[in-house]
Amino acid sequence: SVKCLTWIGKAAVVGHHKQVPLHLLVEDPARGAGGAAVDNLLIEGDNLLALKALLPRYAGQVKCIYIDPPYNTGNEGWVYNDAVNSPEMRAWLGHVVGSEAEDLSRHDKWLCMMYPRLVLLRELLSDDGSLWMSIDDNEVANARAILDEIFGAQNFVDTVIWEKMYSPKSSARFLSASHEFVLVFAKNSNLWQRNLLTRSTTQDSRYKNRDNDPRGVWKPSDLSARNSYSEGIYSLTTPSGREIPGPPKGRYWTISKVKFDAYDRDNRIWWGKEGNSVPQLKRFLADVQEGIVPQTIWPYSEVGHTQEAKKEIVSILPDADRVFITPKPTRLVQRILQIATNPGDLVLDSFAGSGTTGHAVLQLNAAQPDAPPRRFILVEMEPTIASPITGERLRRAVEGYTWQGQKDVTKHEPGLGGGFRYCTLGPTLFDADGQIRGEVAFADLARFVYFAETGQPLPAAAGASPLLGVAGAGAGARAVYLLYNGILRDKTPAGGNVLTRALLDLLPAPPDFAGQRVVYAAACRLSPAHLRQANVVFRQIPYELRVG
Repeated sequence: SVKCLTWIGKAAVVGHHKQVPLHLLVEDPARGAGGAAVDNLLIEGDNLLALKALLPRYAGQVKCIYIDPPYNTGNEGWVYNDAVNSPEMRAWLGHVVGSEAEDLSRHDKWLCMMYPRLVLLRELLSDDGSLWMSIDDNEVANARAILDEIFGAQNFVDTVIWEKMYSPKSSARFLSASHEFVLVFAKNSNLWQRNLLTRSTTQDSRYKNRDNDPRGVWKPSDLSARNSYSEGIYSLTTPSGREIPGPPKGRYWTISKVKFDAYDRDNRIWWGKEGNSVPQLKRFLADVQEGIVPQTIWPYSEVGHTQEAKKEIVSILPDADRVFITPKPTRLVQRILQIATNPGDLVLDSFAGSGTTGHAVLQLNAAQPDAPPRRFILVEMEPTIASPITGERLRRAVEGYTWQGQKDVTKHEPGLGGGFRYCTLGPTLFDADGQIRGEVAFADLARFVYFAETGQPLPAAAGASPLLGVAGAGAGARAVYLLYNGILRDKTPAGGNVLTRALLDLLPAPPDFAGQRVVYAAACRLSPAHLRQANVVFRQIPYELRVG
């Protein structure tokens, strides 16, 4: 069993995601790029509110979440605050935690801030999805503890060590930190599958054909190991006639004598050029899997370092280095996406910052032009960052940009294509009196109703019809209907918002449907007996419309 972490304020935030109000998303076409048809989103606003707003649209749909939350170093002397002591966060903590907020340590504050956000992130993940969190020693222990609690310790995958520095810091007080962590959790470790990494030319160059074997290049592999093997002790005679009494001391041959002799007859044993060496197994490049298994140590030579990341963002936005002193290189995020996603998958980053995740997605899409594009959703809460930095970086990545290289040489980076839509958080679905706001459109309420009833996003095929969709199958199926804003106004004198006998007869029936109909409407004129006879459940809006 998992021993849950406790901290001041935990009781107030563990269930807080249920009280987060649902906001509408409002698109701002002028600040997007690539047209209205693109699937990528950049949302400006509090990421807790944004995540709740995304649930009716994307619950269970996100394949990979990568987040780079505040490391909580206590460094508040730069623009993009690395602590949790901003006025907005202090106000939120005071509202949610109450008087206890005055007693919170900075670690308590970080945990209070992260917990409800991680709960919502988990709800957005697909069953075979994964979450990757960048973090350092300031909060890695706390991060692991609350991820164990929210995701389940059995769904912990691994901790990646990223080598972020290529040289030591002479200003370090004790040791110069050369690494950070990336914590990896699956929503369900029994369903999650990682991809292999593409083999590099350096790795392939280790395979040679020392004996002109017609099967191609190969590399020698040790035939002994320390693990005990009942058939792993036997003597051998080399082609030159030298006797080898057995494997090296304390080790065992990894295959039986019968299998060894079969491999030797098939020219799969390498005895050295003189035929007198300890035998090794020939592993042919043609026989190895197409990629390599990802390891947990990622050197900067493979995925970049912080200095590379700074140069990268400064080449796109020259003034961005004063805002982001430790951005992530796109090669690091690309490595994560290569392992955790496939073409067509949806990626989410709710601490978007400089927009590295979106940029990495665009780069992968450009490298695979014939494959379905990966899609991204980014959330950035700071208005002074979201549009002028995150959005502008994405725009330049999409459309191309020029920059000054070494020796003032002007270079042009071609556009990657694609695009994104820019959104802000609009009004809440309900007003202060708990009523649905007048400006809420049928499509907005339909998403919320269907998710509230089924826990699933509204089907893509749903249109301007009171029938939103069907969840389940057979006798246990539920057909979900919404009567709102006069969706059947032309056919009913009541305006289509009240369930009457005449209107019930007009509701479209799914083909071969044998389940229950669930109707959301402002009022109902049918008796309980009539509803039971018709196998209909009535839910009154807004009073029976809540999402926990």
